[in-house]
Amino acid sequence: MKWYRNLYMGEKARMNKYTIIWKIKHRAGMVRTYVIALPSNERNLLDIYHSAELMQRHYRNRPLFIVGIACGYEEALLVVQQIIEDVYRESGGVKVKDYIMGIQNGNKEN
Repeated sequence: MKWYRNLYMGEKARMNKYTIIWKIKHRAGMVRTYVIALPSNERNLLDIYHSAELMQRHYRNRPLFIVGIACGYEEALLVVQQIIEDVYRESGGVKVKDYIMGIQNGNKEN
């Protein structure tokens, strides 16, 4: 599991940022916490996972790249909206994965 250096957060998630990140890294369950990750396939812009889902064995070896955290599904949708708006404003398109990986790798030309 990798983390975006400019992690997006919902309002509620921001208040508990370090606790949420620690619990996700240590596979501790949280009832209302969601993570936003780069897409698992070419058809999606982003994927939303409930934190409990990440506790399953299947996700231990899966290369997730987390770009956002949220408390509650509605907040997760708002975070996704913010990410897409930022990408569109900065790049003129909606190639979220390309844009975020460009920033993560130090390329500000995306």
